[in-house]
Amino acid sequence: MGSEEIRFVPAPPGPRADAGEPRPWRGPDRRKRKTPRLSRWSFVGGRRRAPRRVEERDGSFVDVYGTGLLVALMWIALANVADCFFTLIHLQSGGAEVNPIADLLLRTGLLNFVLLKSGLVSIALLVLCLHKNLRIAKIGIWGAAGAYAVLIVYHLALFAV
Repeated sequence: MGSEEIRFVPAPPGPRADAGEPRPWRGPDRRKRKTPRLSRWSFVGGRRRAPRRVEERDGSFVDVYGTGLLVALMWIALANVADCFFTLIHLQSGGAEVNPIADLLLRTGLLNFVLLKSGLVSIALLVLCLHKNLRIAKIGIWGAAGAYAVLIVYHLALFAV
């Protein structure tokens, strides 16, 4: 083995040397169908944060959800809990519920009101999260985040009165 020099020689451009050789079978081609809304990669171990091709950007499903989406969804969920809390405080102080749906939920009892309202909002957030690349879902997420911000400011203003 002496003092032979080992040099790296790049492969010539063009098809790979093994292009004609068959590759080992790894199952059916997953690219022949669209990514499902929920898959084994939805909650653990996914890699795609966004579609690869521009024409697939609107209306596609991906495995990994971004931090901005998580922050927006957590804000909506926490603001919903705060809204329940502030609503109950204002009602105990003699206020009235102006939202007819919330008023209907309040008639089922305080615990049921909180559970049903939180459950309905959670289901809506799950649907919006899964459809995050649809334009209407983006409008829904950011619209709900803004609406809850205004609602929390309104509740806090009621305390000042």
